[in-house]
Formats: sequence, C-alpha cells, structure tokens
Amino acid sequence: MHVDLLPFLAISVLLILIPGPDTAVVTKNALVGGHRAGVFAAIGVATGLTIWTVAAALGIAALLKASAVAFLVLKIVGAVYLIWIGVQMLRNRDFLTAAAERQAGQGVRRRRALRQGLLRDLGNPKIAVFFTSFLPQFIHSGSGGAFGALLLLGGIFAALTLLWLVVYAIIIGRASGLLRKPSVRRGLDRFTGVVLIGFGIKLAFERR
Repeated sequence: MHVDLLPFLAISVLLILIPGPDTAVVTKNALVGGHRAGVFAAIGVATGLTIWTVAAALGIAALLKASAVAFLVLKIVGAVYLIWIGVQMLRNRDFLTAAAERQAGQGVRRRRALRQGLLRDLGNPKIAVFFTSFLPQFIHSGSGGAFGALLLLGGIFAALTLLWLVVYAIIIGRASGLLRKPSVRRGLDRFTGVVLIGFGIKLAFERR
C-alpha cells in the first residue's frame, strides 16, 4: 500500500486555510467565551472530522453517499443548525447573555463550544462525500491496507485542522479586548451570523 503523503499534505493545508463554517463557529465561540472556548470549538470540529474518518474507513460514509434520502435528511439537519446559530448571532443573543454565561462558569461555555463544533461537522454530509472521494485519491497499490491508510490520512487531516483552528482561536481570543467593544462586537456578530446563515443556505440547496 502506497500513500502519496506530500501531495495530500499540500492540498489539505490549502483546503484547511480557506475560511468556512468551521472557522465561523470557532470565531463565534472565541469572541463570546475567549480563546479557551474557541479552542474547545476547534476540538469539537476535529472530533467530528475524526468520526467521519472512521465512518469513511468502515464504509458507512460511502453508504450515506449512496443513499439520497439519508444524505438529504442529514444535509437539512446540518443546514438548519447553521442557520439557527447565525440567527441567534444576528439577534445579538450571545453577546447580550455574555455576563450570564460568565457567571455560569467556564465549563458551561467550553462544553457548549465543544458541542457546537462537533454538531457542525457531524451535520455536514459533504464531509462524508469529501472523505470518501478525496482521501482514496492518495492511496495506491491495491486495496490491501486501505482501511489503515484511510484512517491515517483522515487523522492527519483532522490533526492539521485542529492545529490551525487552535492557533486561530488563540489569536481571536487574545484580540478580544478590542473585539469586545460594543460597536465592534455588534459588527462582528452580524457579520458572523450572516456568514453562518449563508453557509447553511448553501448547504441546504447544494446538490450532491
């Protein structure tokens, strides 16, 4: 079994650096709860990617890819979840309740951030299609060992995603002194909310 690791790493880094709904979810949590909440959101995203990796390696993701009904249901659920988060941000709900969240403790914010990052990825069937279509392109020399190779490449992709999002969350969290100013926060709140709603609508109407 041969794996084209260097081309995989090059393409993966480019894909990970492109801003997407994962970045938006991490941004939202880093602004609301500081860099630690952003880091936990990143961990949730990476956990979701890892679950999809195992599913792809076991063939579950391939079955989902082949089932139009299952794909549609999961896609709608993921789209609704993204839109719901975006609407809450447009309503300024997170920033208006920031003091209450601080009183509730860091543990509550971190668990919420972790859950949002995880559900965002698990609710996106495009990741199943991505892993079952993208990862095998870098695996050659027969089918023997394909399971381990898929796990390896998917694990690397999840680890790289986690590394980038953690660094990003820390940067956003450290800059929160400026970003927490009411005028700046409202602008970022609305911008991130629109982005999340946009991604949700795109996911809902995007064809397979």
